[in-house]
Amino acid sequence: METMNLHDGNITHLLESRGIDFRYDFNQKLQMHSSLIRRLSHERELEGHDGCVNDVSWNSRGSLLISGSDDGHINIWSYAGHRLLHSIESGHSNNIFCTRFVPETSDELVVSGAGDSEVRLFNLSRLSGRGLEENAIAPSALFQCHSKRVKKLAVEVGNPNMVWSASEDGTLRQHDFREGASCPPAGASHQECRNVLLDLRCGAKRSLADAPKQLLALKSCDISLTRPHLFLVGGSDAFARLYDRRMLPPLTSCSKRMKSPPCVNYLCPMHLSERGRASLHLTHVTFSPNGEEVLLSYSNEHVYLMDVDYAGGSAIQYTSGDVSKLMNPSPFLNVMQVQSSNGSQNGPHTKTNVTSTINKCRELLKIAEKSLTEGTNYFYGIEACNEVLNGHVCEIELTLRHDCLCTRAALYLKRKWKNDVHMAIRDCNEALRIITTSVRALLFMSEALVQVGMRLGKHEEALDFATAAQCLDPYYFEVTEKVENIKRHLAEVEAERGNKGNNGAHKSEPRGARVLSLSDIFYREMNSDAPQEGPRSEREDSDYDEELELDFETSISGDEGQDVESNTLHGSLNLRIRRGESNRESRGANGSSGSPTSSSLNDRVPYQPEAAIDMRQRFVGHCNIGTDIKQASFLGLGGKYVASGSDCGRWFIWEKRTGRLIKMLAGDETVVNCVQCHPFDCVVATSGIDNTIKIWTPTASVPSIVAGGAAGPETADVLDVIESNQRRLCRNRETILPIGLLERIQMQELTEGSLHPFECAQS
Repeated sequence: METMNLHDGNITHLLESRGIDFRYDFNQKLQMHSSLIRRLSHERELEGHDGCVNDVSWNSRGSLLISGSDDGHINIWSYAGHRLLHSIESGHSNNIFCTRFVPETSDELVVSGAGDSEVRLFNLSRLSGRGLEENAIAPSALFQCHSKRVKKLAVEVGNPNMVWSASEDGTLRQHDFREGASCPPAGASHQECRNVLLDLRCGAKRSLADAPKQLLALKSCDISLTRPHLFLVGGSDAFARLYDRRMLPPLTSCSKRMKSPPCVNYLCPMHLSERGRASLHLTHVTFSPNGEEVLLSYSNEHVYLMDVDYAGGSAIQYTSGDVSKLMNPSPFLNVMQVQSSNGSQNGPHTKTNVTSTINKCRELLKIAEKSLTEGTNYFYGIEACNEVLNGHVCEIELTLRHDCLCTRAALYLKRKWKNDVHMAIRDCNEALRIITTSVRALLFMSEALVQVGMRLGKHEEALDFATAAQCLDPYYFEVTEKVENIKRHLAEVEAERGNKGNNGAHKSEPRGARVLSLSDIFYREMNSDAPQEGPRSEREDSDYDEELELDFETSISGDEGQDVESNTLHGSLNLRIRRGESNRESRGANGSSGSPTSSSLNDRVPYQPEAAIDMRQRFVGHCNIGTDIKQASFLGLGGKYVASGSDCGRWFIWEKRTGRLIKMLAGDETVVNCVQCHPFDCVVATSGIDNTIKIWTPTASVPSIVAGGAAGPETADVLDVIESNQRRLCRNRETILPIGLLERIQMQELTEGSLHPFECAQS
């Protein structure tokens, strides 16, 4: 909402006080100040690639930018001159997914990872005196020990000797340049690369309560800047994992099949921890600049902020049993211990400002209640509540907090965006902790459980909450109506069960006619190395000859102002994927890609589920479906703002403290994947499906929530774009592929064992 002030103060006052107040790092505060962010606009494009630009990264001084592309080239750009310095022909035979400068090497060493499973090291000093056309140099080191795509590289500040690579083969490897410059390909008979730091080939979990069994295809990793012994990894399930290198076993070779090492903490929003959907996975994980927080970006989901509970006490932890407690049918019990305040980190508040702050919060609550009453602008009503609950939580009394929680829960239930219902359940629980006899909280909890019950069968619990509300206020018409509606629904369900019992069960659909989704096929392929012992789920129980029918719909218009639903192309794609017994046997015989049996891993010891860290903030508005390299990043040294790319061709910036969207910019014709902030300046580099890199600076004449200030699109269009993205998220992962991307899609060979998700092809 344009009327709400942001929390980093007035930039003019900051500039005036920096000469007399030495308590703060003013460069840190000024680098990504809200007044500069809201003036960000497109300054220039860097041209030099012939394919999608999958990764961009700054050097430590901010003087150089490195990029990797589907064209197989690694480009080095000058920040000051905005020109291409080097274009290295890498020799990778597949898409380059990640590139980095190696620290403390005078920016002469660069490293790349690609879809050909290789990690390559290059020495830029060998290009000295050459022109741009003379770009072919041999790698200084070549590591071929991964068996699947390398999706992310990590480097440690101050360490010029090592690089870490995360691959979809389920391993995180540590490459030490001092120990050797090459290694044999994966699966070679003489392979003995003792560089596996994390073996997660049997590390994926379908839920928090489940034991790790399946292949965790790693998508991302990061090292803490402030505590470099801490590693964060994310992959093909819902859980990010925090590891301490000092607590890990010695490096092993891929031939040694090790049990997944215990992590310091699992990190996952509670409402995602029990789902086990194949399409739900992490595309990016990253530490904040101070190492106290992490961002998790999910495919087919939102971006989440989590606290790092390494010291034990700052974050919200939960166990597998707490998920059911959130929807406890005993409404008056204390259902979950949640921090009553995250605002203690925001510093002290003077008493002179408390009264004005409370008045401001009451006005914001009125705005939210007006949105609820009128049935319009739910998005801005929720943002008003966020401002009260996240921006001023220390200053407001409990009654105002309770009212705001109930109002936000009601707005979530009306808006019905992806997982809004679970956010409503959280708010209702917290409101009930403040006032255990709150009729509004009980009523909204009942409505939330009705919405959840459409999938999870929670109508009986919903009736318990509605009945409790009716006992407290028998004359509340809305409560009475809710009770009657739920009872009617339960009676209909019971009658339907009786009819089925009398008439006999319906014939099950023949297995040969079962239609699998594309994510089903991809999930099974990515986890084909996982153990197959024990009972198999319906997803896995199928013949080796299967037919996939893909129903797709995609926008065929470049006009972003039109509704996505109204301009779609419908069709079907039939693929036959044949799995042979020989393929299964050969994969099982390959030590590098096989996985240990579940019995050897678990040692017949009952699994004890670990606790996990819950979310602190959610950032909504973007869409992350089409690619699995989409990043979410902290902006600036202070990390006060969060940015992410989107499948709509835009990138979004939110205020970290409140989750409020403050900027949306058009950054690509199709998809924005990478968003990287300059180390010291208010400059951002973005890339995606286009062949160019965009540079963004605060040069707009007028601040605005959209790109270009007054010259950009209307602010009202922001909500249209966001709602379009939410409709995409609410449909299946396979159904939304923009036509511009489909034209540039390539499928790998359609033989079982080499099938990969869609990848961007060169133009």
